[in-house]
Amino acid sequence: MKANTINKSSLFLVSGGAKGITAQCVLELAQRHQCGFILVGRSEYSDEPEPSWAAGAEDKRDLNRQAMEYLASLGEEATPKRVKGMSKAVLSRREIGNTLRAIEDAGGRAVYLSADVTDLSSLEPGLQNALQKWAEDAKITGLIHGAGVLADKPIQKKTAKDFNLVYSVKVNGLQNLLSCTEPENLEHLVLFSSVAAFYGNVGQADYAMANEVLNKFAHQFQRDYPACHVLALNWGAWDGGMVTPALKRLLTRRGIDLIPPDVGPQILAGQLAAKSAEDAQNVQLIVGPPLAIPANAPGEELRTHRVRRRLTLQANPFLHDHVIGGQAVLPSTAAVAWVGNTCEQLYPGYKFFRTENYKALKGILFNETLANEYLLELTETAKNAEEISLDALIQSQTEDGKSRYHYSVEITLRQTLPEPPLLDNFTLEESTPIPGERLYEKRVLFHGPAFQGIQKVLNLDERGLTTLCEVPEVSQEVQGQFPVQTFNLFASDAALQGMLIWANDRYGYGGLPLKMEKGVQYQPIPVGEQVYSTMRVVSSSKSKLVSNVIIHNAQGRVYSQLNGIEITLSERLNQLFAQNSL
Repeated sequence: MKANTINKSSLFLVSGGAKGITAQCVLELAQRHQCGFILVGRSEYSDEPEPSWAAGAEDKRDLNRQAMEYLASLGEEATPKRVKGMSKAVLSRREIGNTLRAIEDAGGRAVYLSADVTDLSSLEPGLQNALQKWAEDAKITGLIHGAGVLADKPIQKKTAKDFNLVYSVKVNGLQNLLSCTEPENLEHLVLFSSVAAFYGNVGQADYAMANEVLNKFAHQFQRDYPACHVLALNWGAWDGGMVTPALKRLLTRRGIDLIPPDVGPQILAGQLAAKSAEDAQNVQLIVGPPLAIPANAPGEELRTHRVRRRLTLQANPFLHDHVIGGQAVLPSTAAVAWVGNTCEQLYPGYKFFRTENYKALKGILFNETLANEYLLELTETAKNAEEISLDALIQSQTEDGKSRYHYSVEITLRQTLPEPPLLDNFTLEESTPIPGERLYEKRVLFHGPAFQGIQKVLNLDERGLTTLCEVPEVSQEVQGQFPVQTFNLFASDAALQGMLIWANDRYGYGGLPLKMEKGVQYQPIPVGEQVYSTMRVVSSSKSKLVSNVIIHNAQGRVYSQLNGIEITLSERLNQLFAQNSL
Protein backbone atom coordinates (compact mmCIF):
# COMPACT_ATOMS: atom_id res chain seq x y z
CA MET A 1 0.00 0.00 0.00
CA LYS A 2 1.12 3.53 -0.68
CA ALA A 3 1.77 6.00 2.09
CA ASN A 4 -1.10 8.34 2.86
CA THR A 5 0.76 11.53 2.09
CA ILE A 6 -1.02 14.83 2.63
CA ASN A 7 -0.51 17.20 -0.30
CA LYS A 8 -2.18 20.08 -2.12
CA SER A 9 -4.83 17.77 -3.57
CA SER A 10 -5.89 16.49 -0.13
CA LEU A 11 -9.29 17.72 0.99
CA PHE A 12 -10.33 17.51 4.64
CA LEU A 13 -13.86 17.76 5.98
CA VAL A 14 -13.53 19.28 9.45
CA SER A 15 -16.21 19.67 12.10
CA GLY A 16 -15.65 22.49 14.58
CA GLY A 17 -12.72 23.51 12.43
CA ALA A 18 -13.20 27.24 12.04
CA LYS A 19 -12.73 28.20 15.68
CA GLY A 20 -10.82 27.20 18.78
CA ILE A 21 -8.26 24.43 19.02
CA THR A 22 -9.51 22.61 15.92
CA ALA A 23 -8.86 25.74 13.85
CA GLN A 24 -5.31 25.89 15.22
CA CYS A 25 -4.75 22.28 14.17
CA VAL A 26 -6.18 22.93 10.71
CA LEU A 27 -3.91 25.94 10.25
CA GLU A 28 -0.86 23.83 11.16
CA LEU A 29 -1.82 21.31 8.45
CA ALA A 30 -2.33 24.12 5.94
CA GLN A 31 1.09 25.57 6.71
CA ARG A 32 2.75 22.20 6.27
CA HIS A 33 0.87 20.81 3.29
CA GLN A 34 -1.10 23.64 1.58
CA CYS A 35 -4.12 21.30 1.45
CA GLY A 36 -7.83 22.07 1.30
CA PHE A 37 -10.55 22.18 3.97
CA ILE A 38 -14.31 22.31 4.21
CA LEU A 39 -14.93 23.68 7.71
CA VAL A 40 -18.28 22.85 9.31
CA GLY A 41 -19.66 24.82 12.26
CA ARG A 42 -22.98 25.88 13.75
CA SER A 43 -22.13 29.58 13.73
CA GLU A 44 -23.45 31.76 10.95
CA TYR A 45 -20.86 33.40 8.72
CA SER A 46 -20.85 36.02 6.02
CA ASP A 47 -17.98 37.78 4.29
CA GLU A 48 -20.09 40.91 3.99
CA PRO A 49 -18.99 44.00 5.97
CA GLU A 50 -19.68 44.00 9.70
CA PRO A 51 -22.66 45.97 11.02
CA SER A 52 -21.86 49.66 11.28
CA TRP A 53 -22.30 49.73 15.06
CA ALA A 54 -19.30 47.38 15.47
CA ALA A 55 -16.87 49.55 13.49
CA GLY A 56 -13.60 50.16 15.34
CA ALA A 57 -14.41 47.82 18.24
CA GLU A 58 -11.33 45.67 18.87
CA ASP A 59 -12.50 43.37 21.64
CA LYS A 60 -15.50 42.09 23.52
CA ARG A 61 -15.59 45.03 25.91
CA ASP A 62 -15.65 47.57 23.07
CA LEU A 63 -18.33 45.59 21.24
CA ASN A 64 -20.55 45.43 24.33
CA ARG A 65 -20.25 49.17 24.86
CA GLN A 66 -20.96 50.04 21.22
CA ALA A 67 -23.87 47.56 21.07
CA MET A 68 -25.45 49.25 24.08
CA GLU A 69 -24.93 52.69 22.54
CA TYR A 70 -26.42 51.49 19.26
CA LEU A 71 -29.53 50.04 20.92
CA ALA A 72 -29.94 53.19 23.00
CA SER A 73 -29.79 55.30 19.81
CA LEU A 74 -32.70 53.23 18.48
CA GLY A 75 -34.62 53.68 21.69
CA GLU A 76 -34.47 49.94 22.39
CA GLU A 77 -33.69 48.22 25.66
CA ALA A 78 -30.08 47.03 25.88
CA THR A 79 -30.62 43.86 27.91
CA PRO A 80 -27.45 41.93 28.86
CA LYS A 81 -28.63 38.91 26.88
CA ARG A 82 -29.23 40.93 23.73
CA VAL A 83 -25.93 42.82 23.99
CA LYS A 84 -24.04 39.58 24.59
CA GLY A 85 -25.70 37.97 21.57
CA MET A 86 -24.79 40.87 19.28
CA SER A 87 -21.17 40.91 20.44
CA LYS A 88 -20.85 37.13 20.25
CA ALA A 89 -22.07 37.07 16.65
CA VAL A 90 -19.49 39.63 15.57
CA LEU A 91 -16.64 37.93 17.43
CA SER A 92 -17.61 34.55 16.00
CA ARG A 93 -17.69 35.91 12.46
CA ARG A 94 -14.31 37.54 12.96
CA GLU A 95 -12.76 34.32 14.24
CA ILE A 96 -14.11 32.30 11.32
CA GLY A 97 -12.94 34.93 8.84
CA ASN A 98 -9.49 35.04 10.43
CA THR A 99 -9.21 31.25 10.16
CA LEU A 100 -10.18 31.24 6.49
CA ARG A 101 -7.72 34.02 5.67
CA ALA A 102 -4.91 32.36 7.64
CA ILE A 103 -5.40 29.13 5.69
CA GLU A 104 -5.31 31.03 2.41
CA ASP A 105 -2.17 32.92 3.51
CA ALA A 106 -0.53 29.58 4.31
CA GLY A 107 -1.11 28.40 0.75
CA GLY A 108 -4.14 26.25 1.48
CA ARG A 109 -7.77 26.66 0.55
CA ALA A 110 -10.86 26.64 2.76
CA VAL A 111 -14.60 27.18 2.61
CA TYR A 112 -16.96 27.46 5.54
CA LEU A 113 -20.22 25.55 5.80
CA SER A 114 -22.72 26.67 8.42
CA ALA A 115 -24.45 23.46 9.50
CA ASP A 116 -25.21 21.42 12.60
CA VAL A 117 -23.43 18.05 12.43
CA THR A 118 -26.29 16.47 14.37
CA ASP A 119 -28.76 17.48 11.62
CA LEU A 120 -28.13 15.36 8.54
CA SER A 121 -30.92 17.07 6.61
CA SER A 122 -28.97 20.35 6.61
CA LEU A 123 -25.46 18.93 6.60
CA GLU A 124 -25.74 16.71 3.53
CA PRO A 125 -27.10 19.22 0.99
CA GLY A 126 -24.80 21.94 2.30
CA LEU A 127 -21.79 19.69 1.86
CA GLN A 128 -22.79 18.65 -1.64
CA ASN A 129 -23.12 22.30 -2.58
CA ALA A 130 -19.69 23.06 -1.13
CA LEU A 131 -18.12 20.19 -3.08
CA GLN A 132 -19.68 21.36 -6.34
CA LYS A 133 -18.23 24.82 -5.76
CA TRP A 134 -14.85 23.28 -4.98
CA ALA A 135 -14.42 21.24 -8.18
CA GLU A 136 -16.42 18.91 -10.39
CA ASP A 137 -14.49 15.82 -9.27
CA ALA A 138 -13.78 16.93 -5.69
CA LYS A 139 -13.31 14.06 -3.25
CA ILE A 140 -13.01 14.21 0.51
CA THR A 141 -9.81 12.37 1.43
CA GLY A 142 -9.70 13.20 5.12
CA LEU A 143 -12.15 13.70 7.98
CA ILE A 144 -11.36 15.51 11.23
CA HIS A 145 -14.15 15.41 13.80
CA GLY A 146 -13.31 18.15 16.28
CA ALA A 147 -16.78 19.34 17.30
CA GLY A 148 -17.84 18.99 20.90
CA VAL A 149 -19.86 20.61 23.66
CA LEU A 150 -19.86 20.35 27.46
CA ALA A 151 -22.64 20.19 30.02
CA ASP A 152 -20.63 19.44 33.16
CA LYS A 153 -22.50 18.61 36.34
CA PRO A 154 -22.75 15.70 38.82
CA ILE A 155 -24.38 12.67 37.24
CA GLN A 156 -27.36 12.79 39.61
CA LYS A 157 -28.15 16.27 38.31
CA LYS A 158 -27.78 15.51 34.61
CA THR A 159 -30.89 15.49 32.47
CA ALA A 160 -31.67 13.62 29.27
CA LYS A 161 -31.30 16.93 27.47
CA ASP A 162 -27.78 17.36 28.86
CA PHE A 163 -26.80 13.86 27.74
CA ASN A 164 -28.28 14.19 24.27
CA LEU A 165 -26.57 17.55 23.73
CA VAL A 166 -23.11 16.23 24.60
CA TYR A 167 -23.43 12.72 23.17
CA SER A 168 -25.10 13.62 19.88
CA VAL A 169 -22.44 16.11 18.77
CA LYS A 170 -19.70 13.50 19.21
CA VAL A 171 -21.41 10.27 18.17
CA ASN A 172 -24.33 11.24 15.92
CA GLY A 173 -22.16 13.98 14.45
CA LEU A 174 -19.54 11.43 13.41
CA GLN A 175 -22.18 9.14 11.93
CA ASN A 176 -23.59 12.01 9.88
CA LEU A 177 -20.19 13.17 8.67
CA LEU A 178 -19.29 9.64 7.56
CA SER A 179 -22.62 9.23 5.78
CA CYS A 180 -21.75 12.32 3.71
CA THR A 181 -18.41 10.86 2.63
CA GLU A 182 -17.22 7.70 0.92
CA PRO A 183 -15.28 5.84 3.62
CA GLU A 184 -13.24 3.88 1.09
CA ASN A 185 -11.84 7.19 -0.22
CA LEU A 186 -10.69 8.34 3.21
CA GLU A 187 -6.94 8.35 3.69
CA HIS A 188 -7.11 10.01 7.11
CA LEU A 189 -9.70 9.85 9.89
CA VAL A 190 -8.94 11.94 12.98
CA LEU A 191 -11.27 11.95 15.97
CA PHE A 192 -10.86 14.48 18.76
CA SER A 193 -11.48 12.50 21.92
CA SER A 194 -10.54 13.34 25.51
CA VAL A 195 -8.47 12.05 28.42
CA ALA A 196 -11.80 12.08 30.25
CA ALA A 197 -12.69 8.99 28.22
CA PHE A 198 -9.48 7.22 29.27
CA TYR A 199 -9.14 8.34 32.90
CA GLY A 200 -12.61 9.66 33.69
CA ASN A 201 -13.42 13.10 35.10
CA VAL A 202 -15.84 14.45 37.64
CA GLY A 203 -19.01 15.89 36.11
CA GLN A 204 -18.27 14.51 32.64
CA ALA A 205 -19.96 11.10 32.56
CA ASP A 206 -21.69 11.94 29.27
CA TYR A 207 -18.59 13.53 27.73
CA ALA A 208 -16.40 10.60 28.78
CA MET A 209 -18.89 8.09 27.38
CA ALA A 210 -19.23 9.90 24.06
CA ASN A 211 -15.49 10.18 23.61
CA GLU A 212 -14.92 6.54 24.54
CA VAL A 213 -17.34 5.61 21.77
CA LEU A 214 -15.07 7.55 19.40
CA ASN A 215 -12.04 5.65 20.73
CA LYS A 216 -13.65 2.27 20.15
CA PHE A 217 -14.98 3.32 16.75
CA ALA A 218 -11.48 4.39 15.70
CA HIS A 219 -10.16 0.87 16.32
CA GLN A 220 -13.08 -0.67 14.45
CA PHE A 221 -12.72 1.67 11.47
CA GLN A 222 -8.99 0.90 11.26
CA ARG A 223 -9.80 -2.81 11.03
CA ASP A 224 -12.51 -2.28 8.43
CA TYR A 225 -10.47 0.19 6.35
CA PRO A 226 -6.79 -0.73 6.87
CA ALA A 227 -5.66 1.65 4.09
CA CYS A 228 -6.91 4.63 6.12
CA HIS A 229 -4.71 6.25 8.78
CA VAL A 230 -7.03 6.42 11.80
CA LEU A 231 -6.18 8.46 14.88
CA ALA A 232 -8.20 9.03 18.06
CA LEU A 233 -6.48 11.83 19.96
CA ASN A 234 -7.41 11.77 23.65
CA TRP A 235 -6.63 15.41 24.37
CA GLY A 236 -5.98 16.70 27.84
CA ALA A 237 -6.96 20.23 28.80
CA TRP A 238 -5.74 22.91 26.38
CA ASP A 239 -4.65 26.38 27.31
CA GLY A 240 -7.62 27.80 25.43
CA GLY A 241 -10.66 26.38 23.65
CA MET A 242 -13.30 25.17 26.11
CA VAL A 243 -10.94 25.84 29.04
CA THR A 244 -12.14 29.19 30.38
CA PRO A 245 -9.86 31.42 32.49
CA ALA A 246 -11.71 30.31 35.64
CA LEU A 247 -11.29 26.63 34.72
CA LYS A 248 -7.63 27.24 33.88
CA ARG A 249 -7.05 28.64 37.37
CA LEU A 250 -8.76 25.60 38.90
CA LEU A 251 -6.70 23.14 36.85
CA THR A 252 -3.51 25.00 37.72
CA ARG A 253 -4.32 24.78 41.43
CA ARG A 254 -4.83 21.03 40.98
CA GLY A 255 -1.37 20.75 39.42
CA ILE A 256 -2.59 19.86 35.93
CA ASP A 257 -0.39 21.02 33.06
CA LEU A 258 -2.28 22.49 30.11
CA ILE A 259 -1.44 21.71 26.50
CA PRO A 260 0.14 24.85 24.99
CA PRO A 261 -1.79 26.09 21.94
CA ASP A 262 1.30 25.85 19.74
CA VAL A 263 2.19 22.29 20.83
CA GLY A 264 -1.13 20.48 20.29
CA PRO A 265 -1.33 21.26 16.55
CA GLN A 266 2.26 20.09 16.07
CA ILE A 267 1.41 16.77 17.74
CA LEU A 268 -1.52 16.23 15.38
CA ALA A 269 0.40 17.24 12.26
CA GLY A 270 3.37 15.14 13.32
CA GLN A 271 1.22 12.07 13.85
CA LEU A 272 -0.38 12.41 10.43
CA ALA A 273 2.95 12.99 8.70
CA ALA A 274 5.00 10.39 10.54
CA LYS A 275 3.36 7.18 9.43
CA SER A 276 1.88 5.45 6.44
CA ALA A 277 -1.40 3.59 6.85
CA GLU A 278 0.18 0.16 6.99
CA ASP A 279 2.62 0.92 9.82
CA ALA A 280 0.34 3.15 11.91
CA GLN A 281 -0.01 1.16 15.13
CA ASN A 282 -1.24 3.57 17.77
CA VAL A 283 -4.81 4.30 16.76
CA GLN A 284 -5.52 5.83 20.17
CA LEU A 285 -3.09 8.41 21.56
CA ILE A 286 -3.21 10.02 25.02
CA VAL A 287 -2.04 13.65 24.85
CA GLY A 288 -1.55 15.37 28.19
CA PRO A 289 -1.89 14.31 31.83
CA PRO A 290 -5.04 12.88 33.43
CA LEU A 291 -7.45 15.28 35.07
CA ALA A 292 -7.04 15.13 38.83
CA ILE A 293 -10.07 13.51 40.42
CA PRO A 294 -11.10 13.72 44.07
CA ALA A 295 -11.03 10.23 45.56
CA ASN A 296 -14.26 8.52 46.51
CA ALA A 297 -14.28 6.55 49.74
CA PRO A 298 -14.22 2.84 48.88
CA GLY A 299 -17.02 0.56 50.02
CA GLU A 300 -16.50 -1.90 52.84
CA GLU A 301 -16.86 -5.07 50.78
CA LEU A 302 -13.57 -6.46 49.45
CA ARG A 303 -13.76 -6.90 45.69
CA THR A 304 -11.84 -8.62 42.91
CA HIS A 305 -11.23 -7.04 39.50
CA ARG A 306 -10.19 -8.90 36.35
CA VAL A 307 -8.78 -6.78 33.56
CA ARG A 308 -7.82 -8.32 30.21
CA ARG A 309 -5.53 -6.83 27.62
CA ARG A 310 -3.70 -7.77 24.45
CA LEU A 311 -0.04 -6.84 24.11
CA THR A 312 1.79 -6.31 20.83
CA LEU A 313 5.29 -5.20 19.98
CA GLN A 314 3.90 -2.70 17.49
CA ALA A 315 1.75 -0.98 20.11
CA ASN A 316 4.72 -0.55 22.46
CA PRO A 317 7.65 1.06 20.64
CA PHE A 318 9.68 1.35 23.86
CA LEU A 319 10.23 -2.42 23.72
CA HIS A 320 12.69 -1.89 20.86
CA ASP A 321 14.94 -0.42 23.57
CA HIS A 322 14.59 -3.43 25.88
CA VAL A 323 15.90 -6.34 23.81
CA ILE A 324 17.86 -9.30 25.20
CA GLY A 325 19.18 -12.05 22.97
CA GLY A 326 17.45 -10.50 19.98
CA GLN A 327 14.03 -10.71 21.67
CA ALA A 328 11.96 -7.84 23.07
CA VAL A 329 11.39 -8.49 26.79
CA LEU A 330 8.86 -6.76 29.03
CA PRO A 331 10.81 -4.98 31.80
CA SER A 332 9.90 -5.78 35.40
CA THR A 333 9.24 -2.07 35.89
CA ALA A 334 6.66 -2.28 33.08
CA ALA A 335 4.92 -5.12 34.89
CA VAL A 336 4.73 -2.94 38.01
CA ALA A 337 3.49 -0.02 35.90
CA TRP A 338 0.85 -2.30 34.37
CA VAL A 339 -0.52 -3.07 37.84
CA GLY A 340 -0.08 0.45 39.22
CA ASN A 341 -1.66 2.22 36.26
CA THR A 342 -4.65 -0.13 36.24
CA CYS A 343 -5.20 0.36 39.97
CA GLU A 344 -5.06 4.16 39.62
CA GLN A 345 -7.68 3.97 36.89
CA LEU A 346 -9.92 1.70 38.96
CA TYR A 347 -9.59 3.97 42.01
CA PRO A 348 -9.57 7.60 40.81
CA GLY A 349 -7.94 9.93 43.30
CA TYR A 350 -5.63 7.27 44.74
CA LYS A 351 -1.94 7.14 43.82
CA PHE A 352 0.61 4.37 43.47
CA PHE A 353 2.52 4.18 46.77
CA ARG A 354 3.99 0.81 47.77
CA THR A 355 4.77 -2.64 46.36
CA GLU A 356 5.65 -5.73 48.34
CA ASN A 357 6.71 -9.27 47.47
CA TYR A 358 7.17 -8.65 43.76
CA LYS A 359 8.06 -11.82 41.81
CA ALA A 360 8.93 -12.28 38.14
CA LEU A 361 7.50 -15.78 37.59
CA LYS A 362 7.59 -16.16 33.82
CA GLY A 363 8.68 -13.12 31.87
CA ILE A 364 6.82 -11.97 28.78
CA LEU A 365 8.77 -12.23 25.52
CA PHE A 366 7.45 -10.68 22.33
CA ASN A 367 7.99 -13.69 20.11
CA GLU A 368 6.05 -16.85 19.28
CA THR A 369 5.38 -17.40 23.01
CA LEU A 370 3.37 -14.15 23.30
CA ALA A 371 -0.16 -14.96 24.46
CA ASN A 372 -3.24 -13.70 22.63
CA GLU A 373 -4.52 -12.20 25.88
CA TYR A 374 -3.28 -11.46 29.38
CA LEU A 375 -5.36 -11.33 32.54
CA LEU A 376 -4.56 -9.02 35.44
CA GLU A 377 -6.41 -10.16 38.56
CA LEU A 378 -6.60 -7.62 41.39
CA THR A 379 -7.94 -8.74 44.76
CA GLU A 380 -8.57 -6.18 47.48
CA THR A 381 -7.03 -7.24 50.79
CA ALA A 382 -7.66 -4.12 52.89
CA LYS A 383 -9.02 -0.63 52.36
CA ASN A 384 -10.08 2.54 54.08
CA ALA A 385 -10.61 6.15 53.09
CA GLU A 386 -6.86 6.80 52.93
CA GLU A 387 -5.36 3.54 51.69
CA ILE A 388 -6.24 0.55 49.48
CA SER A 389 -4.17 -2.67 49.33
CA LEU A 390 -4.47 -5.35 46.67
CA ASP A 391 -2.87 -8.61 45.56
CA ALA A 392 -2.06 -8.60 41.84
CA LEU A 393 -1.39 -11.53 39.52
CA ILE A 394 -0.70 -11.34 35.78
CA GLN A 395 -1.37 -14.57 33.91
CA SER A 396 -2.23 -16.04 30.52
CA GLN A 397 -3.33 -19.38 29.13
CA THR A 398 -1.31 -21.84 27.07
CA GLU A 399 -2.76 -23.35 23.91
CA ASP A 400 -3.88 -26.41 25.88
CA GLY A 401 -5.76 -24.20 28.38
CA LYS A 402 -3.30 -24.30 31.26
CA SER A 403 -2.62 -21.20 33.33
CA ARG A 404 0.76 -19.55 32.92
CA TYR A 405 1.74 -17.11 35.68
CA HIS A 406 3.96 -14.16 34.79
CA TYR A 407 4.16 -11.64 37.65
CA SER A 408 2.76 -11.29 41.15
CA VAL A 409 2.93 -8.33 43.51
CA GLU A 410 1.13 -6.74 46.44
CA ILE A 411 0.34 -3.08 45.84
CA THR A 412 -0.89 -0.26 48.03
CA LEU A 413 -2.49 3.00 46.87
CA ARG A 414 -2.84 6.14 48.95
CA GLN A 415 -4.83 9.34 48.60
CA THR A 416 -1.91 11.38 49.88
CA LEU A 417 1.71 10.31 49.59
CA PRO A 418 3.65 10.75 52.86
CA GLU A 419 6.37 13.34 53.26
CA PRO A 420 9.61 12.08 51.67
CA PRO A 421 12.34 11.21 54.19
CA LEU A 422 15.91 12.50 54.04
CA LEU A 423 18.76 10.11 53.33
CA ASP A 424 21.59 10.83 55.79
CA ASN A 425 24.25 8.33 54.72
CA PHE A 426 25.29 8.89 51.12
CA THR A 427 28.10 10.46 49.12
CA LEU A 428 28.19 12.13 45.73
CA GLU A 429 31.96 12.04 45.61
CA GLU A 430 33.31 11.05 42.19
CA SER A 431 35.91 8.56 43.40
CA THR A 432 35.50 6.09 40.52
CA PRO A 433 33.73 7.97 37.69
CA ILE A 434 32.52 5.94 34.71
CA PRO A 435 30.58 7.64 31.86
CA GLY A 436 27.16 6.12 31.35
CA GLU A 437 27.60 6.30 27.59
CA ARG A 438 30.51 3.85 27.79
CA LEU A 439 28.42 1.35 29.78
CA TYR A 440 25.69 1.34 27.13
CA GLU A 441 28.18 1.16 24.25
CA LYS A 442 30.03 -1.83 25.75
CA ARG A 443 26.74 -3.63 26.49
CA VAL A 444 27.37 -3.75 30.22
CA LEU A 445 23.88 -2.26 29.99
CA PHE A 446 21.85 -3.55 27.04
CA HIS A 447 19.25 -0.78 27.19
CA GLY A 448 18.27 1.45 24.26
CA PRO A 449 17.58 5.24 24.32
CA ALA A 450 14.27 5.12 26.21
CA PHE A 451 16.02 3.48 29.16
CA GLN A 452 19.42 5.16 28.99
CA GLY A 453 19.05 7.24 32.13
CA ILE A 454 22.47 6.74 33.70
CA GLN A 455 24.75 9.68 33.02
CA LYS A 456 27.68 8.61 35.18
CA VAL A 457 28.79 6.21 37.88
CA LEU A 458 30.15 8.44 40.66
CA ASN A 459 31.59 5.88 43.05
CA LEU A 460 31.79 2.09 43.20
CA ASP A 461 33.22 -0.22 45.87
CA GLU A 462 32.49 -3.55 47.52
CA ARG A 463 29.54 -2.01 49.41
CA GLY A 464 27.68 -0.72 46.34
CA LEU A 465 27.66 2.34 44.10
CA THR A 466 26.07 5.69 43.36
CA THR A 467 24.95 6.74 39.89
CA LEU A 468 23.97 10.12 38.51
CA CYS A 469 20.80 9.73 36.45
CA GLU A 470 18.72 11.92 34.21
CA VAL A 471 15.48 10.28 33.19
CA PRO A 472 14.93 10.65 29.43
CA GLU A 473 11.66 12.20 28.28
CA VAL A 474 9.92 9.35 26.46
CA SER A 475 7.11 10.44 24.14
CA GLN A 476 3.62 9.18 24.84
CA GLU A 477 3.63 7.45 21.48
CA VAL A 478 6.73 5.44 22.47
CA GLN A 479 5.24 4.65 25.91
CA GLY A 480 2.46 2.78 24.11
CA GLN A 481 0.24 0.72 26.42
CA PHE A 482 2.30 1.68 29.50
CA PRO A 483 1.84 5.47 29.85
CA VAL A 484 3.68 7.19 32.67
CA GLN A 485 1.27 8.01 35.48
CA THR A 486 2.38 8.28 39.11
CA PHE A 487 4.94 5.53 38.54
CA ASN A 488 7.57 6.04 35.83
CA LEU A 489 8.84 2.68 34.58
CA PHE A 490 11.71 4.29 32.63
CA ALA A 491 12.98 6.23 35.64
CA SER A 492 12.82 3.22 37.94
CA ASP A 493 14.53 0.98 35.41
CA ALA A 494 17.42 3.44 35.03
CA ALA A 495 17.86 3.59 38.80
CA LEU A 496 18.01 -0.21 39.05
CA GLN A 497 20.63 -0.54 36.33
CA GLY A 498 23.27 0.20 38.95
CA MET A 499 22.89 -3.40 40.13
CA LEU A 500 23.94 -4.67 36.68
CA ILE A 501 26.94 -2.34 36.70
CA TRP A 502 28.06 -3.55 40.13
CA ALA A 503 27.57 -7.24 39.24
CA ASN A 504 29.57 -6.81 36.02
CA ASP A 505 32.38 -5.05 37.86
CA ARG A 506 32.50 -7.65 40.66
CA TYR A 507 31.90 -10.90 38.76
CA GLY A 508 31.89 -10.01 35.07
CA TYR A 509 28.31 -11.28 34.76
CA GLY A 510 25.00 -9.83 33.62
CA GLY A 511 21.83 -10.09 35.67
CA LEU A 512 18.03 -10.24 35.44
CA PRO A 513 15.47 -9.34 38.14
CA LEU A 514 13.70 -12.07 40.09
CA LYS A 515 11.99 -10.48 43.09
CA MET A 516 11.77 -7.50 45.41
CA GLU A 517 10.70 -7.44 49.04
CA LYS A 518 9.39 -3.89 49.21
CA GLY A 519 9.32 -0.64 47.26
CA VAL A 520 7.95 2.71 48.42
CA GLN A 521 7.45 5.77 46.22
CA TYR A 522 7.20 9.03 48.19
CA GLN A 523 7.05 11.29 45.14
CA PRO A 524 7.23 10.77 41.35
CA ILE A 525 10.76 10.77 39.95
CA PRO A 526 11.19 13.98 37.90
CA VAL A 527 11.87 13.71 34.18
CA GLY A 528 14.71 15.69 32.61
CA GLU A 529 16.30 16.51 35.97
CA GLN A 530 19.37 15.06 37.64
CA VAL A 531 18.66 12.48 40.34
CA TYR A 532 20.87 9.97 42.12
CA SER A 533 20.56 6.25 42.73
CA THR A 534 22.43 4.85 45.73
CA MET A 535 22.73 1.04 45.78
CA ARG A 536 23.88 -0.89 48.81
CA VAL A 537 24.70 -4.61 48.66
CA VAL A 538 22.85 -6.90 51.09
CA SER A 539 24.43 -10.15 49.85
CA SER A 540 26.11 -11.40 46.70
CA SER A 541 27.53 -14.47 44.97
CA LYS A 542 28.35 -15.48 41.42
CA SER A 543 24.73 -16.51 40.92
CA LYS A 544 22.75 -13.90 42.88
CA LEU A 545 22.86 -10.28 44.02
CA VAL A 546 20.53 -8.81 46.64
CA SER A 547 20.59 -5.09 47.31
CA ASN A 548 18.70 -2.01 48.44
CA VAL A 549 18.33 1.01 46.14
CA ILE A 550 17.35 4.55 47.09
CA ILE A 551 16.54 7.17 44.46
CA HIS A 552 17.07 10.70 45.77
CA ASN A 553 18.12 14.24 44.89
CA ALA A 554 21.41 15.99 45.68
CA GLN A 555 20.14 17.00 49.13
CA GLY A 556 19.17 13.42 49.98
CA ARG A 557 15.41 13.91 49.61
CA VAL A 558 14.08 10.44 48.76
CA TYR A 559 11.89 9.76 45.72
CA SER A 560 11.75 5.97 46.02
CA GLN A 561 13.22 3.37 48.35
CA LEU A 562 13.51 -0.24 47.16
CA ASN A 563 14.53 -3.03 49.52
CA GLY A 564 15.52 -6.65 48.96
CA ILE A 565 15.87 -6.51 45.19
CA GLU A 566 17.20 -9.82 43.93
CA ILE A 567 18.72 -10.41 40.50
CA THR A 568 20.04 -13.68 39.13
CA LEU A 569 23.54 -13.57 37.64
CA SER A 570 24.87 -15.59 34.73
CA GLU A 571 27.87 -15.41 32.43
CA ARG A 572 25.57 -16.40 29.54
CA LEU A 573 23.71 -13.12 29.93
CA ASN A 574 26.79 -11.25 28.66
CA GLN A 575 26.26 -12.75 25.22
CA LEU A 576 22.53 -12.10 25.35
CA PHE A 577 23.08 -8.47 26.41
CA ALA A 578 25.26 -7.99 23.32
CA GLN A 579 22.30 -9.01 21.13
CA ASN A 580 20.23 -5.95 22.03
CA SER A 581 18.46 -5.25 18.74
CA LEU A 582 15.60 -7.06 17.04
